[in-house]
Amino acid sequence: MFTSVAIIGFGEVGRIFARDMRAKGGVTITAFDTVTVAPAEGVTFAASAVEAVQHAELVISSVTAGSALAALEAALPGLAHGPFVLDVNSVSPGTKQKTAAAVTAAGGRYVEAAVMTSVPPKGLASPMWLGGVHATDFIAAADGLAMDLKVYSDEIGGASSVKMCRSIMIKGLEALVTECMQTARHYGVEQKVLDSLGDTLPHPAWRDLARYVMSRALIHGKRRSEEVLEVAVTVREAGIAAIMSPAIAERQALAAQQGKLLSKEVLHGSDLDAMLDALLAQRTPTSQAAD
Repeated sequence: MFTSVAIIGFGEVGRIFARDMRAKGGVTITAFDTVTVAPAEGVTFAASAVEAVQHAELVISSVTAGSALAALEAALPGLAHGPFVLDVNSVSPGTKQKTAAAVTAAGGRYVEAAVMTSVPPKGLASPMWLGGVHATDFIAAADGLAMDLKVYSDEIGGASSVKMCRSIMIKGLEALVTECMQTARHYGVEQKVLDSLGDTLPHPAWRDLARYVMSRALIHGKRRSEEVLEVAVTVREAGIAAIMSPAIAERQALAAQQGKLLSKEVLHGSDLDAMLDALLAQRTPTSQAAD
């Protein structure tokens, strides 16, 4: 098991991974983030990405999608000792390939990781599909961390293509439900819409599902918006017109702005009606006219 780990990007994912690694014991964790973040027990913060990674056996990159390549480029001078570099960022296959080439040239052992579920429920045990020639060796080295790892391919990009295509649907569903439910609430027909959805797309509790997927966008919309912009890159890399993805990214970004104005009780509560009413209360005459 690794005894020295560096985490680049100490947001929600990085913080959860650090928590779970500390629980295993015997791991020294150093973190770096470009913004000031709250301290975490057992984590030392470095002044730069190079300082964070220069003695690490494992480097985990968990930044926003738009910063994925730049974040590891900033750490390159500290990778000459050959650490594993686990890139868990949700970016296009092309971006993963560019990052892999840069890390490899600097001496690091790059491992593509596609996290195939939301991280908070399972943390470090979230299922990950791995890519690259170092993936198998990484799984052996990570023994003891109780990670759910599967080698997808020796080639970089395949695992991320699955993740990105999945995100079109998952992030798109969040965006569609958010727009659908707010509009339905305005007209007072949200329950009729939910009943109809239950008939067309069977689910035991559409009301709970709607509240949940909306909350994900309201809480994490900024990160999701950046990820979906990378999804659009993925679509274009396939030679397909990216029509839906940019619109999904725009709706996710708007949800993030709306979420900042909601109380924790509304954001994390179970009352869909309260959430919809709070969102509609944010409308201005201008935005209502635009709608």
